[in-house]
Amino acid sequence: MNVKIYSDGSARGNPEGPGGYGVVIKYTNSQGEEFVKELSAGYKKTTNNRMELMGAISGLEALTKPCQVSLYSDSQYVIKAFNEGWLDNWLKTDWKKRTVKNIDLWKRLLKAKEPHEVTWNWVKGHAGHPENERCDELATTAADGNDLLDDK
Repeated sequence: MNVKIYSDGSARGNPEGPGGYGVVIKYTNSQGEEFVKELSAGYKKTTNNRMELMGAISGLEALTKPCQVSLYSDSQYVIKAFNEGWLDNWLKTDWKKRTVKNIDLWKRLLKAKEPHEVTWNWVKGHAGHPENERCDELATTAADGNDLLDDK
């Protein structure tokens, strides 16, 4: 199964303001029917990078069986960690080579991607990319919403 995941994160008053993530998942079945699922959540106090990670995590965790995934994000923090080997280095040194932030979410993201073949694609944010714009809208709406979650 080929799946496209688009994700974005947002934080107001970064760092440590309210934030949210937005995700759009697209899948086309063998009959050519396209399915779209949207996910989002908001948090009371968080950072932009944590929300960027949560977008990717939520998208991957929503998949119910192993997939070939093309994941798109405007977060160089997320994309470069995979494409430029940052994560490999962090893992080789047991996260100690340098001060790595958000280790809890990096570990969760690694677990979420385990059953899948994932290609990590950077898209320029706020540049008219329809799915990225929709993710941004979902993320900012979640950040501005009521019933915000605690980011523990």
